[in-house]
Amino acid sequence: MAKRGGFPMGMGGGAMNNIMKQAMKLQKEMEKAREELAEKTVEATSGGGAVKVVATCGKEIKQIEISQDVVDPDDVEMLQDLILAAVNEALRKADEETEAVMSKFTGGLGNIPGLF
Repeated sequence: MAKRGGFPMGMGGGAMNNIMKQAMKLQKEMEKAREELAEKTVEATSGGGAVKVVATCGKEIKQIEISQDVVDPDDVEMLQDLILAAVNEALRKADEETEAVMSKFTGGLGNIPGLF
């Protein structure tokens, strides 16, 4: 079979150009989604709402609110635990949101290292 440009005849530039265009379009869409996720916020609470954390899906903590009711100088450890719980929950939600958005692009291939 004759070759043209390194591809068998019939697999010429037209098909390859289409594939490349689709790949570039997908790459742009994924980049846009990443940018949107970096700004999208999630919220988590602990201690029945005593501590609230707002984080971006880019895993940046934007806000921490602490109810005065849980500020006890004699029990700093409890407050630290509540803050940790809320932060970890916010980051977990950020991961879930990121995975949900990006799975639209990966078509259920799972978490491919380095993809996002």
